[in-house]
Amino acid sequence: MTGEDIIAKLPYQKPFLFVDELLEIDENGISGTYTFHASSDFYKGHFINNPVTPGVILTETMAQIGLVSFGIYLMNKSGETMNDIQIALTSSEIDFFKPVFPGEKVFVKSEKEYFRFNKLKCKVDMFNIKNELVCRGKIAGMIAGKMT
Repeated sequence: MTGEDIIAKLPYQKPFLFVDELLEIDENGISGTYTFHASSDFYKGHFINNPVTPGVILTETMAQIGLVSFGIYLMNKSGETMNDIQIALTSSEIDFFKPVFPGEKVFVKSEKEYFRFNKLKCKVDMFNIKNELVCRGKIAGMIAGKMT
């Protein structure tokens, strides 16, 4: 399963798709990128004259790359081919260190803590283009879908 295959199975579309590319993936982790487009609506009101990417959007980006994309890969690897992927975020604990501005590209790296009974928990880091840590945390969720 390629990165493009995984992205095609994500249950999101623009403007709420925060995955541009999946770079590396194996049974222990995943990495990918996303560039925050300056024209995104959330910048219009998130700090007047000094737009910053909201923390909830950074968390969503971490979850889409580090949990959902990774979960699709792991489910497929276990032999389950699924359509209509459904994800339920069960917990997140994120610490924020640096802002992300309009037009910035980020790199997300996720490492599996555990995957059992369709529940995935990962340690996820986000870096900016200067390789500075933007945010870090743990995200967990349940993965389900219609079996084919």
